[in-house]
Amino acid sequence: MSLDSDVIVDRRRIHRKLTFWRVVSAVVVLAAVVAVGVLATPSGRSALTSSGSIARVNIEGLIRSDQQRVEALERLEKSSAAAVIVHINSPGGTTAGSEQLYDSLVRLKAKKPLVVVVEGLAASGGYITAIASDHIIAQQSSLVGSIGVLFQFPNVSELLKTVGVKVEEVKSTPLKAAPNGFEPTSPEARAALDALVKDSYAWFKDLVKQRRGMDDTQLEKVVDGRVFTGRQAIDLKLIDQLGDEKTAVTWLVEQKNVKKGLPVRDYKLQPRFSDLPFLKTAAAVTLEALGLGSIAHQIGQTGVVQAVDRFGMDGMLALWQPAGSN
Repeated sequence: MSLDSDVIVDRRRIHRKLTFWRVVSAVVVLAAVVAVGVLATPSGRSALTSSGSIARVNIEGLIRSDQQRVEALERLEKSSAAAVIVHINSPGGTTAGSEQLYDSLVRLKAKKPLVVVVEGLAASGGYITAIASDHIIAQQSSLVGSIGVLFQFPNVSELLKTVGVKVEEVKSTPLKAAPNGFEPTSPEARAALDALVKDSYAWFKDLVKQRRGMDDTQLEKVVDGRVFTGRQAIDLKLIDQLGDEKTAVTWLVEQKNVKKGLPVRDYKLQPRFSDLPFLKTAAAVTLEALGLGSIAHQIGQTGVVQAVDRFGMDGMLALWQPAGSN
């Protein structure tokens, strides 16, 4: 009987040791998977090997206020990247978001040599972004400009009248929440909006004049809201050079004394765990081995971050919209 008790005790002791070493092994494997997963992605490699490289930043689509982007650019300021090439392909966005991005790039430019390459489009708020740089390069067929400000709102007052719906409201002053789209816009509300648009437009024009070194005559040629091709833009002083990323690298080497031959590596402004499918799957398997099946299932099905992209943009827009695009 005593012998059986000793055997049971020994087995329990061995079982506890095995459980301990299984957990330790799982943690080690998870750490190794994380390291391999990071090194397997361009963003991970660039984060670890940014020293002796040029960072490539991509600005695409609609520009809105984004604190994560601001923080990512601040981290880039402190990195060991030798220089930065900003690729822009954007029709613009909100004036506030464009100003925020412009300010972030100006701060970045104070720390590192920076050049902008217009891929296909740098219009309105996209052009605000571009002029943060001292040197703008665009392809011959790229579109730049659309210097202006827009405030759009739908008015369904005639529709409501047709279906017999009337919206009642009580407000403190006539201009509170005006215009609301449920009634004809009053002259006072239209005048207030006009003042807002003109003030932002004056800010935009002054920014272009200052950053591009234009006189009043040159400025008036480019601020009527239209876009220009790269070929036109170079004569109008909206850009500095025709070319692509290779042109940008050459400019950095010749004008900013950046070392020749440095690789250009992507720098992601908003890295997501879900951008690493291999890492996500391996992490889920490791968590399953640890008995954390519910967490593993959640990672495997949805990832850690779920993003919903909406076109809900508040405030005034610095946005290029081709005719008939509404």
